[in-house]
Amino acid sequence: MLISTRGAKGGYALARAPEKITVAEVISVLEGPIALTECSISQQGCEQASGCEIRGSWALINQTIHNALESLTLADLIRPVRSQDSAWKQEILIPVASLYR
Repeated sequence: MLISTRGAKGGYALARAPEKITVAEVISVLEGPIALTECSISQQGCEQASGCEIRGSWALINQTIHNALESLTLADLIRPVRSQDSAWKQEILIPVASLYR
C-alpha cells in the first residue's frame, strides 16, 4: 500500500493511485478483518455461537458495512464535501437535555 524511499529526501508515498485504494483495504491492513462482532469472522470467537439466533443478522450487517467501506476510496475521502450532495450529510441537532432522560 505504501512505498518508502530512504535518505534525506526520502519518505513514504502511496504504492497505487488513491482511486485504487479502498477504505476497506486500509482498515484491513491496519486492524485486520473488518468485523463488528467476533462471530462475524469466526464461529469460535463466542461461547454463544452455537445457539445464537441473530448470528445471521450480524453477518448481514457486517457484510453491508464492508461493502460500503469497499465502495469508498482514498480519493473519495480527499474530495471536498458539498453539503447539498445528500441528506445524510445534514447536521442533526440533539438537545443536551434529551440525553439525560
